[in-house]
Amino acid sequence: MYSEEQGVILTHCPCQEKQVIAKMNKKQAVDELHTIKDYIRWGFSQLNQTDIYFGHGTDNALDEVFALVLHALHLPHDFPQDYLDSRLTLAERTKIAAWIERRIKERIPTAYLTHEAWFAHLPFYVDERVLIPRSPLAELIEAEFSPWAEVDNVHRILDLCTGSACIAIACAYVFADARVDAVDISAEALEVARHNIEQHGMQERVQAIESDLFKQLGGQRYDIIVSNPPYVSVAEMQELPAEYRHEPSLGLEAGSEGLDIVERILRNAAVHLNDNGILIVEVGNSQAALVRAYPDVPFLWLEFARGGEGVFLLTAEQLERFRR
Repeated sequence: MYSEEQGVILTHCPCQEKQVIAKMNKKQAVDELHTIKDYIRWGFSQLNQTDIYFGHGTDNALDEVFALVLHALHLPHDFPQDYLDSRLTLAERTKIAAWIERRIKERIPTAYLTHEAWFAHLPFYVDERVLIPRSPLAELIEAEFSPWAEVDNVHRILDLCTGSACIAIACAYVFADARVDAVDISAEALEVARHNIEQHGMQERVQAIESDLFKQLGGQRYDIIVSNPPYVSVAEMQELPAEYRHEPSLGLEAGSEGLDIVERILRNAAVHLNDNGILIVEVGNSQAALVRAYPDVPFLWLEFARGGEGVFLLTAEQLERFRR
């Protein structure tokens, strides 16, 4: 099927029972479309006709194309709507069309095209060295981990498997008197983390540390340990949408049950928590496997107003009691 207005040829693949784009007429779009509104409409149509996956900051085609178009034009998300009818330069039109084409053909997540992702209402630089921030932990951080923590009593925070350092930096904003250690085993991820630490002016309070979980931390103790570790099982990795193939597998895969990293955190967290400290870990779809593996551990599974699940909380006392 060919749509002259949208410049797309669609073919049907009976083996997969889905439509895929065989050819995308980027040149036609650049030649015939002129305004911001044109490219939002055109991009919306393009994304809606594909099987791309939304799950790296947006959940629908319209939000996705808005993010692409506005970032390409260096415009804020709350820009005046009167600008929608602004005409674009050839360079701007070419850039937008190219990004939309790559988003569809290569299945690259939008955040990797724009090199920007938002977490806890804060912008972060991201690329293929780190996962794209999307954790429900943002909601907990914004709420100051209440009622399980009090801002005045939090002086040291540990972010395990920090990636882009979005969790560590967001914690530093909320707990203004606390020092935060941002730990990751990946030297490449820590390069991104340090870039974000500098961009947010947090060099004095957030420290990026290369370590395999707790190994390089010595006897350091913390009031809060928070982690969004790898928790995808081997079987689930094979079923992930193509967009996730652009993310580092080191940040996703965690053994046959998705528990390899989480179990190590559980075994060692107690000795790195202060007496009234808490451990908060996201395990996502591995929640059921974790409960089966440790049926006697009193995991507190947290709820989120903005959606999300698979995040547990344990106190230092509970971790010590069930450590063996």
